[in-house]
Amino acid sequence: MSAAHGRRSVRNVSIRRRIGLPPRDRGCLAGDTCPDIFELIDGNFAVIGTDATEDLESALPNGAARADYERIVVISRSTLTHAKADIPDA
Repeated sequence: MSAAHGRRSVRNVSIRRRIGLPPRDRGCLAGDTCPDIFELIDGNFAVIGTDATEDLESALPNGAARADYERIVVISRSTLTHAKADIPDA
């Protein structure tokens, strides 16, 4: 993996585990539109979702901003609610 997270590289970071149910268990059988959430070994999270940066950037509330390397990603409500129990507390 060679993406940037802030000013540091996540090149040596790997996925620890899936958060929530696998897409197939949530009814995603096509394999082409299956959002997913993963916990990384460094404690951060990676999300597979629909890039909605162009559509939502102008609608961000005051105080919200993104860097050039960040994207606004949409995941289904079902993806997040199924992941809720697996998201660790602070």
